[in-house]
Amino acid sequence: MQRLDVQLEDDLTGGPADETVLFGVDGRDYQIDLNAKHAAAFRKQLTAFIKRARSVRPTRGRSATRSAASRDRSRQIRAWAEQQGFNVAAHGRLPAHVVQEYDRALHDGQPTRGRKSAGSRQTKRKR
Repeated sequence: MQRLDVQLEDDLTGGPADETVLFGVDGRDYQIDLNAKHAAAFRKQLTAFIKRARSVRPTRGRSATRSAASRDRSRQIRAWAEQQGFNVAAHGRLPAHVVQEYDRALHDGQPTRGRKSAGSRQTKRKR
């Protein structure tokens, strides 16, 4: 059995650190390892600002990665849209009305050629 011993080093002086302090400024998050004395001094410096600041809820970041299933579905929709005469770009977000028509065709089992959904902007390729 292995044992892992983690020792923090004070980022200001290089000596042993007692904690990692997390903070954010201008939309960026930071962390710094400090000994107890430096951590207390850091917090004391911020006290006047924190007292007058408004607390905000953390926002959830958007996931930058797509699943393989999502990419595969997009490829299927693009291929179907081309067969149906829709003009769709090879990359980027699919128009909502094209996705709706694809879903409708998938569930209805009927061709959608020439059928417009209510309120949709259907773009047909000129032949």
